[in-house]
Amino acid sequence: MAKISEFEIGYCTHIGCMAVKGAGFRVCKFPARAWLLEVGDRRWLWDTGYSSWFDRYTRAGIFRVYRHLTPVYFDEKLSLVNQLDAHGLAGNDIDGIILSHFHADHIAGLRDFPDVACVCSGEGWRHVRPLRGLAALREAFIPGLIPSDFETSLRFIESFDTLTLPAALAPFERGYLLPDSDGQIILVDLPGHAVGHIGAFVLTDEGWTLLAGDAAWAPANYQELRGPSRLANLVLADSAVYGRTLEKMNQLWRAGAVTIRLCHEGDL
Repeated sequence: MAKISEFEIGYCTHIGCMAVKGAGFRVCKFPARAWLLEVGDRRWLWDTGYSSWFDRYTRAGIFRVYRHLTPVYFDEKLSLVNQLDAHGLAGNDIDGIILSHFHADHIAGLRDFPDVACVCSGEGWRHVRPLRGLAALREAFIPGLIPSDFETSLRFIESFDTLTLPAALAPFERGYLLPDSDGQIILVDLPGHAVGHIGAFVLTDEGWTLLAGDAAWAPANYQELRGPSRLANLVLADSAVYGRTLEKMNQLWRAGAVTIRLCHEGDL
């Protein structure tokens, strides 16, 4: 079965009600998490969290707004590449990086893994690829975080084999089989938060886990169907679709057969 290891790579702060309606205006801490997925001798990263590259590309120009709207706290010692090194793993030990979407807090560490191929939604990449300046900022996308050779070995999930999901994963019905994962990592569409936003069902010794990325920011979003405040609509690709994804996650959670992990679950 697959093994999942979790890492926290910096965090940002913003008011609680941005994540959960009615949570108030207390400033809360929202960690940026990444995961190492292992199947046999194969290893993938799920997102990268923050890195010093984020600081570099938000020091000047329009992207300074990003760091002021969501202040970021990051220690280089805790970068994903350094945490992996502490586990005895180097970049060439990683077979691929799976990107849930292209918001900066999920891709900031890409330049720390220059020779590692990436996997993402083709729809998501085609959407952000041409964005620059204000248009990119509105999508929380910082073009400078993308390595120059990013597309050289890029793979889109739409090219992977599709399959009908096990009944235990209902109401989710279809997924994309990650190559070389022995059927233990299945990528799924989790639309609404960002164009091309995806999640992953991972089969471990304890059963299925859904890495849900930013499909929710707190358990209350899907457990109580209490979405974020209307202010959050400014950063959601489609709030109506986001709500429908939460409803599917609510059904999955109520069935009780799947563990759900979120990228930014914080101290609300």
